[in-house]
Amino acid sequence: MNKPKIIILRGNSGSGKSTVANALQIKIGHETLLISQDNVRREMLWARSGEHKSSVKLLKNLVTFGHNNCKVTILEGILSTVSHAELFEEIVLLFEKQILAYYFDLSFEETLRRNKQKKKLKSHNISEQEMKKWWRDKDLLTSINEKIINEEMNCDDIVSRINDDLLKMT
Repeated sequence: MNKPKIIILRGNSGSGKSTVANALQIKIGHETLLISQDNVRREMLWARSGEHKSSVKLLKNLVTFGHNNCKVTILEGILSTVSHAELFEEIVLLFEKQILAYYFDLSFEETLRRNKQKKKLKSHNISEQEMKKWWRDKDLLTSINEKIINEEMNCDDIVSRINDDLLKMT
């Protein structure tokens, strides 16, 4: 049996992580668990922004469930290195070398542009002021090797790249 794998999609708010995660889940197919940090924090726990303790606990439980029950787990969100360090330690212990991690390294201007496009599609919007307050430039992990996603890549390019990387894993 193949070892369970995890794909981590991280980056600033509005960079396109959720769109890629949804498309990637469809591409990979059945037995793929998609965990969205925003859904866990805002919808499942109804926690305020900056309240990470309970959401980190639940994310760890969901990641463990994915490891034990699914071929692939996709974890997406801002997932800052400082407030989610405990989660990343757990991922390394569980998945060992079966980890693909990607950091969306976009300029603030491009992220703002993408967020404005998203406003046309969704009722939950983030203001420019909120985005500036949350912005973290190059918040890269040290415990997990992340590949960089830049602003020149579109959703299809990113999904293809990640799927190709996934197929290369043993």
